[in-house]
Amino acid sequence: MRIEDMNIGMKVQHVDYGVGTVKGLTEHLAEIRFEEGVKTLAPENAEMTMVGERAEIEGLNVPLDQFIGQVIDATVSKLKLKEEPIALEMAAKWKDGNMILKPANPELQSKEVPLELFFHKIVMMRNNLRVLEQKFNSHKGLTDTEKFDLHQYITRSYGSMTTFNLLFKDREDYFSGSAS
Repeated sequence: MRIEDMNIGMKVQHVDYGVGTVKGLTEHLAEIRFEEGVKTLAPENAEMTMVGERAEIEGLNVPLDQFIGQVIDATVSKLKLKEEPIALEMAAKWKDGNMILKPANPELQSKEVPLELFFHKIVMMRNNLRVLEQKFNSHKGLTDTEKFDLHQYITRSYGSMTTFNLLFKDREDYFSGSAS
């Protein structure tokens, strides 16, 4: 394999080390992260092949999945798009209701919060947990063990939020003990 055909982020298959990801390039050497660790190799002397499809566009030669990801990111940024929150309905019996927070000390003032506002905050927290989970699940720098550990925090957060299921109109919108 020629060094000119390589770029950072591409996947390669080495005869001895298996599949790896190119992390750095110099004039003659490639730094590649394999499962057993980082190796610095001369691609022209190593028995390596490219893994995955590639796209070549007017002189641009990169892994296809990397190219598509960059195009999507640039498109979302250019159009100023953002993930729209899922619109969920609150149960009718709670509409126009208030949550009253009454301190134990009678000299302190109580606080009323509209339930629609509280419900909106709960739904936004759920949406943010889902996005967080998607981000760490697709993160290339985390191991499966680290992703599993982070997922446990999300699951416990969902479990804590089941207290608020009574606010939802539809049962299928309830929080469960796990995300998704």
